[in-house]
Formats: sequence, structure tokens, C-alpha cells
Amino acid sequence: MSHTILHFEEINEARDIGELLTPLLPLFEKEMNAEIILRNCTAQINADKEPTEKSIQFIKDLRQARQQAPIDHQTVSYCYQAMRKGQDNPFQKLAEIRIPVGPRKPDVFPRTFGQQRYVDTLQRSSVTFGIGPAGTGKTYLAMAKAVSALLNEEVSRIILTRPAIEAGEHLGFLPGDFKQKVAPYLRPLYDALHDMLPAELIEKNIERGIIEVAPLAYMRGRTLNHAFVILDEAQNTTRQQMLMFLTRLGYESKCVITGDPSQVDLPDSTHSGLIEAQKILKNIPDLGICELTRSDIVRHPLVQRIIEAYQDHREPKA
Repeated sequence: MSHTILHFEEINEARDIGELLTPLLPLFEKEMNAEIILRNCTAQINADKEPTEKSIQFIKDLRQARQQAPIDHQTVSYCYQAMRKGQDNPFQKLAEIRIPVGPRKPDVFPRTFGQQRYVDTLQRSSVTFGIGPAGTGKTYLAMAKAVSALLNEEVSRIILTRPAIEAGEHLGFLPGDFKQKVAPYLRPLYDALHDMLPAELIEKNIERGIIEVAPLAYMRGRTLNHAFVILDEAQNTTRQQMLMFLTRLGYESKCVITGDPSQVDLPDSTHSGLIEAQKILKNIPDLGICELTRSDIVRHPLVQRIIEAYQDHREPKA
């Protein structure tokens, strides 16, 4: 067993990397038989030759990635698992695709290899289906791509829509004008938008029609030219609604459809337009279908375990 010491350039770097590595130290010791001791501006690795080399390389890759963009615990944990599966420098691989969303925000980049495939599909296809469980970044990454396309003048407007279906409860008639009535249904789209653009710019663009947020029913009869269109919660579309929406696409436009087939809120006798479209459209050129899995979940780690528990509960019955 060798004893190798890495030196950090400054105490702030050592502290930040230490905070990111600390939750993984038991895994390094248990799975790689490598003891990592973080102290002041050093990291001491006590292990045999191969785990020492892997540990040193992982820490060096983390240091480099941290200089390029903010890194959180979840990304570090994901990259550790990728390294254990034989992936060289997963930090750099994840950073290969970046989505600029303006000078006031850091570039958005995929946090899993599944998300990377999704962003690559968004870039290559005129119509993209992002299908997967909650928390996999389907809507957020699509929104980032829409904002980037608008800022780069690739499109002249962003159109955000979703079916006005309540998730397992009936809210009844909502008070207020049209905007106030539909706001609860469209809140997730607003949340993603506000994370990327200043609130005053969003309101200004909404007033000018550059950003439009509307229920799916208001898409009928329209032709959407030079637009980036996002249909969210598409699992709650009917067959007719999905066909209606897909045929709205106009010239120089992009369209993204996101949804989770496990969260259909339609009546039992109604077939989901998303599930049907996934089967029918899989071989059409310039139309990409990207399926994300529970390993691509980037919310709280507990979300992944909850989804796994529900899936395990369903599978024996199936």
C-alpha cells in the first residue's frame, strides 16, 4: 500500500473540493479500498497502485471541472459511479455540450449521459420527444435550448404549452382573468423560464408576444413559423390533441414534446397521445425520441429512490 499526497493551490479550493468529496469517502474506502484523508490543503490517498491512480485522476478531473463550471454533490456522485464503470474523465465528457442562456447565467450543461443524449437530440432534430420520469431535466433542458435559440436569433419567439389536466384532483372554476385561470397549469414552465431570464425581460417579451404561454387547446388552427415550441406534460394529451399539436409545426421551427408515461392523469378509458406517438413515430427522419431513465434524475437523491420503489411495486403486477 502506498501513501500519496496531493497539494491544492489554496485553502478555498481545498475546502470546496473537500465538501464535494466527503460524502463519497466511504464509497472510495468500501468499493475501491482507497482511504482518502482531507486535511488543510492536502489530500492523502492510502491505497494500492491502481486505486491510488484512479483516485488521483478523479480528484484532478474534479479540480479541472470545478474551474469551468459550478459542480454540485449530485454531479460528483454521478461521475464517481461513471468512473467505477470504466468511463474516463466523466466530468469532461458531460461538459462537451453546453447551452448558453445569456451573459447573466452560467451555461446550462447535462448532468448525466442520458441528458447529454437528450441535448444532442435537441440540437439535431426538428422534433424531439423527451420521455422519462420526473426530475430528469426534460423541461428544463428544453427551455434552456429555447432561450439559447431566441438569444441567438435562430427563432423569433418561444411558445410554451401544456394540456390543462389536473393531477388527480378537481380544482373547479378558478377566479380571475384568463391569465390567472391558466397560470396554475403553466407554473412549471414559468419556473424554468424564470431560472434563466430576468423577470422584467420575461414580462416584456410576453407583452410583445415573443414569449407565449398558453394551454394546448389554444394551438388548434395555428401554424407556428420561426418558433421554438415546447409541449410539456404530454402524457396527458389525447390522441387527437397530439396529432393536432404535431401538425402545427411551421417553417424554421423546432418542437419539443416532454412527458412521463407513468404519470398519466387522463380518464382510464382515454389513451395517452404521448404513448401512442412514441410507438408510431419512432422511424421518422429528423424526429428524435430520447428516453431518460431513473439514473438521469437530478433532483434530491430521495426522488430517485421514491421512483424506484414505485416502479418495483408496479413491475411484479405487470
